[in-house]
Parts: sequence; C-alpha cells; structure tokens
Amino acid sequence: MGRPAGQAPERRPLGERPAHRAHRARTRRGARRAPGRTRRRVARRILDALHNRDGGPKPETVITDTASYSDIVFGLFAICGYQFSPRIADIGDARLWRTHATADYGPLQEASRHTVRLDRVRAHWGDMLRVAGSLTTGEVRGYDLIRMLSRDGRHTGLGDAFAYYGRIFKTLHLLQFVSDTGYRRMIGKQLNITEARHRLARKIFFGQRGELRQHYREGMEDQLGALGLALNGVVLWNSLYLDRAAKQLAADGFPVTDDLLARLSPLQFDHINFLGRYAFFRPQEPGRRPLRDPADAEPAV
Repeated sequence: MGRPAGQAPERRPLGERPAHRAHRARTRRGARRAPGRTRRRVARRILDALHNRDGGPKPETVITDTASYSDIVFGLFAICGYQFSPRIADIGDARLWRTHATADYGPLQEASRHTVRLDRVRAHWGDMLRVAGSLTTGEVRGYDLIRMLSRDGRHTGLGDAFAYYGRIFKTLHLLQFVSDTGYRRMIGKQLNITEARHRLARKIFFGQRGELRQHYREGMEDQLGALGLALNGVVLWNSLYLDRAAKQLAADGFPVTDDLLARLSPLQFDHINFLGRYAFFRPQEPGRRPLRDPADAEPAV
C-alpha cells in the first residue's frame, strides 16, 4: 500500500523495504549533469508515469540518475509518499542542509552550513497538500506543475516551499548514499537492470536506425506500443524457458540455489535472431518446445 499524500516517506533499513521499481532517465554518455531544463522535463515525465500506471503495486522508491534531480523534484516525490533515490554524478558538490541554524551537528557541522526555511514550508503547507492531492488524482500533470513552480529559472513562492521541503530529503538521501554501501549497491543494481532493458529495446528497434519517424502523436504511440509488445514477448519467452531450464537442472541434481536464480535475467538476447522474416503460426502440438543441449549448434530463436 502507498502512503497518503503529505506523509513523508519512512527511510527504513534496506532489508525491510518492499521491492523497488526503477524509473530511469538516460543522459548523454560522459555528461556530468544535464541542463536544468532537461532535468525538469525528465522529472515531469517520471511524475506523470507514476500517477498514470495501468496497474500493479505502487512503487515506494524511485531510482533515477542525475538527469531528473532537483530540489523541487525531491519535495514533490516526498509529499506524494515516494522515496526519491537518484544517483547524483556531482555528489561532491551537493549541499547538505540543516533544519536548525544553531544546533550542533557534530562531524557534519561544517558541511551543513545552509538552513532550510521551515517557515516558508509552513506558510504554503496547505497549498502543498492540495498539489499532492491533485497529482495523485490526476487533476494536474507533473509536466504542467513543475513548469508552474519554476518560471524563467526562478522559483515561485510555492516552488520555493517545495524546494526547501525537498532539501530535507535530499540531505537524508546524500547521507545514506555516502554511509550505506548496501544503499549504493541497490541503486546501482536497479539502474543496471533498467539499462539492460534499454539495450534490449534498442536491439529490437533496429529499423529506421531506432528513430520514431511518424509525424503525428498517434503514430509514434503505435510504434512505441508495438516495441513494448515485442519486448514483453521476448521477456516472457525467456522467463518461461529459464524457469523450465532451472527446474530441469534441479531434477538432474545440479545445485540450483537462490543466489544462482537471483542472478538470472530475462533481458538477455544473444540467442534471439532479430533479423530476417518473421513467421507466426500455431504449433501443431500444444506445449512448449523441448529444451535443447547447449552443445548442439542450432540457429537462434
């Protein structure tokens, strides 16, 4: 179950969290940080995708790379009940924020010189909750909302409140990222899985050099829908036969451990032939193909 709007996400120990779902935004290779306009555009898409899901459990943790990181985005995810966990490329330049100007933060005293203006958050708290409700119910799109909260590179009053609110959770994220090896490993693992999904999609979408060539929105959506269908077909095929192969190995006495199964991925495609003609026909006999000996030289699926 997801959290109610306005309830801050609880940062539980890693082993106690439910499964994580990665929503990754890609940046150009070698770029240290995407321009502000690009980051805002990516964040809008992620927010809209989260609140327009077709079904399934609500993710509690959103993992991205640097392209979607901003203080306002941290605030919007937090107030909607999500834990935002981006992998920040320039983490050494990131600021740590405190909530009490005169408090003693021990070893972090010098690093946390900037103070969150809680008075601005309190002044706009009612509007912030209404924004969270509108996002959750779909009354407003994240695309339009982030554009309204920041105009011409300057935050509005409400945007400023969201930015200060987000800095609290950004600081918590930075501290956990630096101190918790498991947390860093979890973020990297999820981003690697998402990149593997992108590699498979690029392999399938080889026609027209992988470019959307339709000049109207419906045509582009048709192309992307067909790509998703083909990708899901490959993943389903791989999942069925990985499961069957694992059961056969276990029956033959091979030690199929949980650690081994955790390393399997249905996103592999070396055995798939993406070129040539595609023939779709109903098999003469129901059931799946028999497993073949890996030593036998046979053409790809």
